Amino acid sequence: MMAQQNSNQVYVIGSQFVAPYPIDIIVDTNSSGKFVVTDIDNKILLKVKPCNSTLHHQRLLLTADDRPILKLRDKIMSKHSRWNAFWGKSKADSDLVFSTKTPNIIQFRKSLHVFLANKTSNKDVCDFKIKGSWSKKTCTIYMGDSSTIIAQMHKMQKSKKVKSAKGRFMMTIHQNVDYAFVIALIAIVHAMKSTDDEYAEAMTTSVAQVISATA
Repeated sequence: MMAQQNSNQVYVIGSQFVAPYPIDIIVDTNSSGKFVVTDIDNKILLKVKPCNSTLHHQRLLLTADDRPILKLRDKIMSKHSRWNAFWGKSKADSDLVFSTKTPNIIQFRKSLHVFLANKTSNKDVCDFKIKGSWSKKTCTIYMGDSSTIIAQMHKMQKSKKVKSAKGRFMMTIHQNVDYAFVIALIAIVHAMKSTDDEYAEAMTTSVAQVISATA
């Protein structure tokens, strides 16, 4: 399947993940990088699992019954914090679906540009854009370099159905938008935040060791 867009639908992974009306989905995360994605009636829709290698941070986007949809993989030694998405468990260039990168080399990672693999128009113009903060749960996904919103992140509120909001948030997916694609993008944002935290922790440990050695 090729990544596609048309006037009626925005689907990158598949039309089976598109609803003709807005939908709310709940994302339940944990510190290891696992996601469980459900509808508001707690039916599992998708899963995300880490599958890091020695050199790469990686995530697998899975169906509810654990069939692989996409492999999300960072590009090492990249100045723009690039990630690539491949069909299934592949990492071959021929199976590339989309890629992401930060627009600037030095920034606080509050913006991420998305480029489809099969685009034929200006390759310097992004097809989608993510803006906002993961920690504040304010990420919003836009169509191209425009103000047209296709999905928004919200903090989870406790309710009769939701006993605890810890580690959980909600995504509102606009009508005719591929929610599996949205979750793939959110998984990349989460993985980037996790690698930033790992780097900060490693730097703190290194500084503490230097101080201890010189004391």
